Amino acid sequence: MVTKTFHNVVRTIVFLSASFLLASPVTTAQEATQSSGKLRWGARVLLQKPDWYASWEARAIANSVLQYQSPQGGWPKSKNLANPPRSPEDVPPPGQGQANSLDNNATTLPMKFLALMVSATGEPTYRKAFERGVDYLLAAQYLNGGWPQFYPLRKGYYSRITYNDGAMMNVITVLHKVAAGEPPYDFVDAGRRTKAATAVKRGIECILQTQVRQDGQLTAWCAQYDETTLKPAWARKYEPPSLSGGESVGIVRFLMEIEQPTQEIIAAIEGAVAWLRTVAIRGKRIESFTDADGNDDVRVVDDPTAGPIWARFYELGTNRPIFLGRNSITQYDLQEIERERREGYSYYGMWATSLLDREYPRWRAKHKMP
Repeated sequence: MVTKTFHNVVRTIVFLSASFLLASPVTTAQEATQSSGKLRWGARVLLQKPDWYASWEARAIANSVLQYQSPQGGWPKSKNLANPPRSPEDVPPPGQGQANSLDNNATTLPMKFLALMVSATGEPTYRKAFERGVDYLLAAQYLNGGWPQFYPLRKGYYSRITYNDGAMMNVITVLHKVAAGEPPYDFVDAGRRTKAATAVKRGIECILQTQVRQDGQLTAWCAQYDETTLKPAWARKYEPPSLSGGESVGIVRFLMEIEQPTQEIIAAIEGAVAWLRTVAIRGKRIESFTDADGNDDVRVVDDPTAGPIWARFYELGTNRPIFLGRNSITQYDLQEIERERREGYSYYGMWATSLLDREYPRWRAKHKMP
């Protein structure tokens, strides 16, 4: 009888062999040990000077990123990809845990980083991993144009079309740049660029179709939609069907990047901007404080000098800011939900400030709109 221990040993040997094969074309084990981990994984890996991406530190991080890519071509979320996995258990298996996610910049962030690495080094291993990532994004798209939070699909809200935390918009932005052949994505072959363009077109159609109308007027978007009906849908217990003052800003920014916007796209932008102006909250600010028991907390305070802020959730039909704790009961005052959720979730933000003050006027001027 084959024991469980034997299976674990075999799995470890396979893992270590795969790790060595990934590492050897890129850097030596000694150099990887000396270089990896100096720069923590996150958006900063995209903001380094161009010559850094040819460095041993960058190569060591890239080698680590390669080891987390799944057989399907995606990457896990909420993992420090700059640190190489030390055992097979460090890489979430497909279909479980954090594996194969589009949430929290998973998959798209490693793809952006690898594209910079290809541009700097020309390394075929990086290029192949990036191409597998493109194929994964294309496979994950629904026929209606949306993208889920995880792929392959999982039961529950993970399969909803997800604008929350920029999941779908991160995907469509990468594919949009791939389709256009923009650096550092200009190495992508013509076949994948064509497929990416088709996916982006379908994605835009989904965006336009899911924009909510109220009293005949285009407004904003919800954080997630039912993948079949395209109706606003629940995610976690404190994430109800509602108009989003945060995610809608990212959608508008993407639509404004389209070089030749159709009248439908222009109308979508104008409608969302008008809504964001209408629901802006003025004379209030969010204050962090420590309560009498030493706990971190937040509260809303009056401040006539404060700039506008927006709520994360606006009630469908009324546009009233709403707040839900883990009991899923709708409240209209942030202080009415539990402290753990008040302090642990972004219910307010200044998300639309730059969009309304600078980006939208520049967009109108670029397209010579009166």
